[in-house]
Amino acid sequence: MGGAVGWGRVVRVTRADLDKQPHEVAEMFDGVAERYDLTNTVLSFGQDRGWRRSTRAALGLRPGERVLDVGAGTGISTEELSRSGAFAVGADLSTGMLQAGRRVRPHVPLVAGDALKLPFADETFDAVTISFALRNVVDVEGALRELARITRPGGRLVICEFSSPTFTPFRTVYMQYLMRSLPAVARAVSSNPDAYVYLAESIRAWPDQAALSARIAAAGPWTRIGWRNLTGGVVALHRATKA
Repeated sequence: MGGAVGWGRVVRVTRADLDKQPHEVAEMFDGVAERYDLTNTVLSFGQDRGWRRSTRAALGLRPGERVLDVGAGTGISTEELSRSGAFAVGADLSTGMLQAGRRVRPHVPLVAGDALKLPFADETFDAVTISFALRNVVDVEGALRELARITRPGGRLVICEFSSPTFTPFRTVYMQYLMRSLPAVARAVSSNPDAYVYLAESIRAWPDQAALSARIAAAGPWTRIGWRNLTGGVVALHRATKA
């Protein structure tokens, strides 16, 4: 849920290093690439499909527009965006994820790219999105500024990311699932279950809806910032427009 080749070694990133470096994130995702999409569907109880559709709808894409999907992983989210008729390109730091994606989705354009230094000219895209990957970037504000750089004035940003459930009893149950059940389930289906311990910690440490909106506003020329909760706030869609 979110998306670097070093198949022989997998970095074990823990909460102690949530300020991880890009090569550590890339290697971690290399290690989960082969069964990443399946694992996400199992861990989310199939909700990931709806989250991708909601992201596409929130972007309001039109045929002929250009959209960049950052942290695209294997391109499953990029493929969903292309159903709008827009030209969708996926970018990811993990070459292992990109290789896995090119094998199963050869028709989806996928490029290697760091969210902090994307290989595109200024104002290239009509819309940009990043799903379940912003919390893995070492400099969140820097990534938001970089997304603004490649977006045309009036273009749209949609961030799909784990957030904070709004109903307190459900939030308690959800956090218990993250820290206890998610790693156990991952051991049954993932090619690298240790990575999901980090992923659970990163979700718990991530800012809530209002705090992320404030970070988007502070990062640069993003206006009309708002959010919509999905699955009771387990996930939130944050939307903004470039000034």
